[in-house]
Amino acid sequence: MTPTITAFKASPDRGRGLARDMRVRWALEEVGQPYHVRLVTFAEMKAPAHRKLQPFGQIPTYEEDGLALFETGAILLRIAERHAGLLPADPRARARAIAWMFAALNTVEPPILERAYAVLFESDKPWHVERLPVLDSRVDARLADLSHHLGGADWLDGAFSAGDLMMASVLRRLGSSNLLERHANLQAYVARAEARPAYARAFADQLAVFNASQTA
Repeated sequence: MTPTITAFKASPDRGRGLARDMRVRWALEEVGQPYHVRLVTFAEMKAPAHRKLQPFGQIPTYEEDGLALFETGAILLRIAERHAGLLPADPRARARAIAWMFAALNTVEPPILERAYAVLFESDKPWHVERLPVLDSRVDARLADLSHHLGGADWLDGAFSAGDLMMASVLRRLGSSNLLERHANLQAYVARAEARPAYARAFADQLAVFNASQTA
């Protein structure tokens, strides 16, 4: 059965590939799995029908053969477990790849999101100028640890995996700052991920949706 995912009808990321459906699109492209996309407005996201799939009224969701999932980590893990290409065959390497998925979501992304929200919604506050360096230092601490682990390797643990897909997606949120530039190996890491054909296809599809929303 071809899975169906949900995505913004008019994404607030303005076609930059930062909305979380991008992660799911990319994973499906990596494993060669066709999929359908159901576009939803902000009002539809909060409606009862969508909340049955996503209790918090967000995107993306994933439906396949009677199964409905939310949260990108859970969705990516489902895709990676059902299709070859995103998790190693070796059980220990497989477990490490999954651990990197959790690290991206639970360790690296929270301070990045906190900084992003501060820049977007708090820049007019009198304390913003003093707070931003604190937020930057928290992000940089995570990046320093990640950079140290990656070293000169192409990927986090051997071949490209779902852990790299998730980590690169998280790091892309720093594109409007100069924080990633302080760690050349991480900047190159993200560039390698973005150079993957599956990423390019997913990005083009998400961008096409945004462009269509601007001309509708």
